[in-house]
Amino acid sequence: MDSPHGAAVKAEDFGVKGPRGWVFRGVGIDAAPGSLIAVEGPSGSGRTCLLLALTGRMKPTEGHAEIGRHRLPKKMAAVRRIAALGPVPGVNDLDQALTVAEQLREGALLQRRYDGPVRALLRPRGERRASTAARIDAALDAAGLDVAALPKGPRTSVRDLERLESVRLSVAIALLGSPRLLAVDDLDLKLSGAERAEAWDLLRSLAARGTTVLAVCSEAPSDATVLRTGPEAAADPPAEPVTDPAEGSAVVPRPMNSKVTWGAESTTPHDSDGNTGTSTDTGADTSTDADADVTAAAHDSHDTKGDDDALAEAGRA
Repeated sequence: MDSPHGAAVKAEDFGVKGPRGWVFRGVGIDAAPGSLIAVEGPSGSGRTCLLLALTGRMKPTEGHAEIGRHRLPKKMAAVRRIAALGPVPGVNDLDQALTVAEQLREGALLQRRYDGPVRALLRPRGERRASTAARIDAALDAAGLDVAALPKGPRTSVRDLERLESVRLSVAIALLGSPRLLAVDDLDLKLSGAERAEAWDLLRSLAARGTTVLAVCSEAPSDATVLRTGPEAAADPPAEPVTDPAEGSAVVPRPMNSKVTWGAESTTPHDSDGNTGTSTDTGADTSTDADADVTAAAHDSHDTKGDDDALAEAGRA
């Protein structure tokens, strides 16, 4: 598989408001291509909404973002073409009735149908099959999933996979389209400590290949650029924030090739563990059950002229 050039992720005063209030707001980030970005926070703090908004699946209410030079909210469809979703519960769940081989073939067919070049459909059937098989093998290798080692090999049912195996399978399907940005929700859900380490190693390897990776988690690694959501992120004061007089916001030191700024209306930031990755409080409304607003807020995004249905596109990513 060719290593895609990752997409830079930038945002300024980025926010989404749902029927019950602000899901998140005041998000600012400047992450270089090939960055590993972690959205850290408790369940219900707007993590998934932020992931969907940055991948063009949910229309922002205020501010703007730029994903690989495609500006949101105007270019949501363009962002969806370069940003693929790994596992996102409730949006693109694996089909438990299929085998691993069937799920992979379905993913390859959908990618070719909706995202592949038209000329690829005109190739001889044998050539198309060989190309599809090669792409699947490369994606499985990048995701670290050894299908032959599964209990029944490629005929193993998706429902019989372990949690980490399911994550790897979802990531492999997302990689079939060689995305510039890969987004993964609830990365550390139901994983042991050793499995979490394996999952983060997987995402690091993808970032090292050039793909920008955005992952939602409850606890981010120290080497990631971190966006924190929820009131817990503002419990402690920052060590030594630098104040930007022009914006009236605090800016924490820049890690590697990335910079994350604090929204002007956010509570004072902090890096509670002294991590090398930077962090920001998205200023989520504590009275809002953010993740419960995913569907409702996504529904509000449908008034963007020329955009396809956001969640339908998410299922094809």
